[in-house]
Amino acid sequence: MSEVHVARRALLRERCAASAPQDGPADAVLVTRPANIRYLTGRPPHGSALLLGPDGVDTLLGPANPETSLQHHGGSSSDDLRTDRLENCEGDTAVAAADLAVSAGARSLAVEEHHITVARHRAMASVADGLHLTGLACPVEQQRVVKDEEEIAALRIAAEITDQALGELLESILVGRTERHLALELERRLIDHGAEGSAFPTSVATGRNSGLGQHRPTDRRVEEGDFLSVRLGAQYHGYRCQIGRTFVIGTAPEDWQVELYDIVFAAQRAGREALTPGTACSDVDRATRQVLDAAGHAGALGFVTGHGVGLEISEDPRLSPGAMGKLDACVPVTIEPGVHLPGQGGVRIDDTLVVRPAADGGPELLTITTKELLAL
Repeated sequence: MSEVHVARRALLRERCAASAPQDGPADAVLVTRPANIRYLTGRPPHGSALLLGPDGVDTLLGPANPETSLQHHGGSSSDDLRTDRLENCEGDTAVAAADLAVSAGARSLAVEEHHITVARHRAMASVADGLHLTGLACPVEQQRVVKDEEEIAALRIAAEITDQALGELLESILVGRTERHLALELERRLIDHGAEGSAFPTSVATGRNSGLGQHRPTDRRVEEGDFLSVRLGAQYHGYRCQIGRTFVIGTAPEDWQVELYDIVFAAQRAGREALTPGTACSDVDRATRQVLDAAGHAGALGFVTGHGVGLEISEDPRLSPGAMGKLDACVPVTIEPGVHLPGQGGVRIDDTLVVRPAADGGPELLTITTKELLAL
């Protein structure tokens, strides 16, 4: 994919020039956010910094640690990216990049101010005397929103790995095991099936904990009749997916469990069906939220119905009431409604999908583990 990364960096230069302030575009661009570096180079960042220099040369500066690889991830390194290392482990790659920009003749440098710290910004300014530092207003993040088919293929494999890990867990004995133990087992299974790691900390919640969106697994043991909600995702070639499912343990579900599950399922389906190119992001949120509101669970969703996924587990677009913009085709997003009843538990259903036009069959569901309310 080296040609792809060359094209991405060229597009970034064009976008920076087109959106430049009245005093003109910056001579050079510095990228420090790890996901953005990986997107533009195909190389795991590990503390590196990417400089798009005034002379048209792109340089990836890595830390002095010899164990850190700057090689292309999973392919050729035959693009025009120059790689270099710091001479000692105490150096800062961003500061070194600013110094390199001055050496190449830059008078101004656009930096990711939304990522770097104030201390790092000051250090860059101190070593690059006379270099004007300007803000870079998230153009790489904007480029990353629409995925190409290579990226979607990586997400598809990440979803397959996740479905495999979850499916195997559901075939095992669950009663008596702790949330923490089950979460660790799921993460091990992700690795066993080829994941680089977990896309985010795995959440397993049982009984009164079930349905909580950001629950950290505890030593609570799974009991008969519990709701068990699980949220996990694999990372594959840097790309991350998310799935969430809820089950009943051991016995046929009680009436309140079936009713609550049906409500959340209907809300999730409404959100999935709204995923068409040209739909306002806020309308997807509204479609999901209205179902829960009508059932008496207003506010259960919190701030968002879902979000973009890719090299980070939470990317643009945001599917929320105040979200701006519309969906494009080939944008992977999550739809993840949930309801938690204090003292009882609750339900979460999360899927990762890719926005597709109706002519192509509508949204592509990547996470395919059944959403039927199973008694395990």
